[in-house]
Amino acid sequence: MTEEVKSKLLKVSVVVLVVLFIDQFSKIWIKTHLTLNESIRITNWFYISFIENNGMAFGMEFFNKIFLTSFRIVAVIAIGYYIYNAIKKGARLGFAIPAALIFAGALGNIIDCVFYGMIFSSSSGQVATFMPEGGGYATLFYGQVVDMLRFPLIETTLPSWIPWIGGSFFTFFDPVFNVADSAICIGVFYILLFQRKYFMSLDKEREEVVNKE
Repeated sequence: MTEEVKSKLLKVSVVVLVVLFIDQFSKIWIKTHLTLNESIRITNWFYISFIENNGMAFGMEFFNKIFLTSFRIVAVIAIGYYIYNAIKKGARLGFAIPAALIFAGALGNIIDCVFYGMIFSSSSGQVATFMPEGGGYATLFYGQVVDMLRFPLIETTLPSWIPWIGGSFFTFFDPVFNVADSAICIGVFYILLFQRKYFMSLDKEREEVVNKE
């Protein structure tokens, strides 16, 4: 393993650890200071709103809990393996670091799903206790993902002339999410917007290999 590869792996590892620390620190603080559904107004467009969910990013829920958690674990292992191999093959940090953000975000939410049910008491109507004597609120793999960031950028009443929904209250961008979700989105958007050349070079390498064969 060359020094360049080691340096890239070190930088990627630092990114992963920093994201995980911020994500888990914020979640643990929320769990041990707020009750479920409690909200703190920071500004008119930024709230700390504590919710928990079983599902995907931004509070969406579609799948069976065990299936979802198992899928996340398989996905994060695959992403980690892919990043490692990509760096060994010369991937730039411009690709590796966004990929590391995706990896760290997925891992952060996995920690919630797998362990939080065992290490925290329920937050419903009370502030949760860390490592409660009587055990947590759920078993292994049945923990809830902690979300707390809410940015209701626009809150308004829709004009009455709009069919069906006119006169109703409307909030633009109302999902509640966490640091892990943010890391995943930033990583995905960056790769899609700025890493076209990287994937084009991979396609070119595959074509050269096929032509040689």
